Amino acid sequence: MTTQTTMLPEVRSNGSAKKPTHLVKLRHGFGKKATYERIGVAWLNDDGSIYVKLHGTQVIGEGFTLYEIKDGERAGE
Repeated sequence: MTTQTTMLPEVRSNGSAKKPTHLVKLRHGFGKKATYERIGVAWLNDDGSIYVKLHGTQVIGEGFTLYEIKDGERAGE
């Protein structure tokens, strides 16, 4: 077995915090009555991959959606 250390994308190499680029939301219901529960945040990596960090311990039976954070939106709510 090998041990690999991976730097999480929320911390830059200079030690400063990197803001998330996406919100992770789970939809409940359908149509106009649908509600969205925010379950985490995500970062777009330099190589084009996306790192997802969920809040708490999630049990997700279906998929979730990533929403790009636009200028002026806050990810830390």
